[in-house]
Amino acid sequence: MSKKLFIETLGCQMNVRDSEHMIAELNAKEPYEITTNSEEADLIIIHTCAVRERPVHKLFSELGAFNKKKKAGAKIGVAGCTASHLGKDIIKRAPYVNFVLGARNVSKIAEVVDRDKAVEIDIDYDESDFAFKDFRSSSFKAFINISIGCDKSCTFCIVPKTRGDEISIPADLIVNEAKKAVAAGAKEIFLLGQNVNNYGRRFSGEHSKVNFTELLRQISKVAGVERIRFTSPHPLHMDDEFIEEFANNPKICKSMHVPLQSGSTDILKAMKRGYSQEWFLNRIEKLRAMAPGVSISTDIIVGFPGESDADFDETMKVAKEVQFEQMFSFKYSPRPLTEAAEFDNAIDGEIASERLHRLQEYQDSVVDNVMQGQVGKVFDVYFEELRADGHVSGRSSNNFLVKVKGSEELLGRIFNVKITDSARMSLTGEILA
Repeated sequence: MSKKLFIETLGCQMNVRDSEHMIAELNAKEPYEITTNSEEADLIIIHTCAVRERPVHKLFSELGAFNKKKKAGAKIGVAGCTASHLGKDIIKRAPYVNFVLGARNVSKIAEVVDRDKAVEIDIDYDESDFAFKDFRSSSFKAFINISIGCDKSCTFCIVPKTRGDEISIPADLIVNEAKKAVAAGAKEIFLLGQNVNNYGRRFSGEHSKVNFTELLRQISKVAGVERIRFTSPHPLHMDDEFIEEFANNPKICKSMHVPLQSGSTDILKAMKRGYSQEWFLNRIEKLRAMAPGVSISTDIIVGFPGESDADFDETMKVAKEVQFEQMFSFKYSPRPLTEAAEFDNAIDGEIASERLHRLQEYQDSVVDNVMQGQVGKVFDVYFEELRADGHVSGRSSNNFLVKVKGSEELLGRIFNVKITDSARMSLTGEILA
């Protein structure tokens, strides 16, 4: 009889893929059945994120709740970026935790699960050549890591301290993974990395030197791949070759997540982002010109130390000029091990909250206008999810969530859909005959 595994995945898509890797490696050792009920699980894993403060605080309360309700003999493990950061302190604060596995040590899961109080958090550990076993939570879409770690030194970000230096995964491993995913039914490949368009800067061994643009070309040549997505490119590395390949390659979906963080060049300098407002706007202008209909999403931090009213006005200026189709915006929260946590010019919380409200209120109006503007248009939609209300949903090439009336025969297929209605989060349409 197989054991049961409950795994809660927080944070980015890279964590989602790493959770799939853990499931695959565990199943190669002994069979596990995935369960959504932690109380019946033999193994409980919380796969953590350390980017923002709230999920870290939430971790220990969740651990306590799981410990109270778990069945006798069940093990609890903590994985991911918070595991890398806190390490042995997790077991000190929660002694019922059986193991701690850092974000750079995913391949060790089958080993640590049987070593009580194991702590594996080496951020210099190199998994770039490790061939993980196969497991995917979706048969329609394949997430593929193309690099591990991060070489940037953004003053607000803890990721380099939890995931280590950036190393690119060899292109042949990535292409082979794409081929296996297609053979299993996937039509869409989703490439993941902290800064995907910095791919190829460093490999751990002797490998052919391939940059991200060339990697996109190689993936697009894999028979059966119909769509390619990726996240996240860094504005600093958005050169003309990259933008031109994005615009002209028909297999690359026409949506891009481009993290702005701040519209103020002075704040961008304090963040050590490496680009200016002018550079960001220039890249977006070229992107919009070369790929009409592209949807652009972004991340923005408000209330960063030293942010003046004028600095925030510059962020609003960029938001108004770009008209982002989607925005993820947050108040700055100091993270341990980062430069900005030591800055002495913090912004009052109420001021930061008011700025965030203004930005989000404006963005809501943009999104409403954008979504209403899609009514009457026709999109090619890849259907992936059966919904409880008699609809099936999927994504257009430019990443709009679209739902139509239908059933499972639509899943895994691409149809032309005419949009008939809009809401803030999704579009409704009809499949064209």
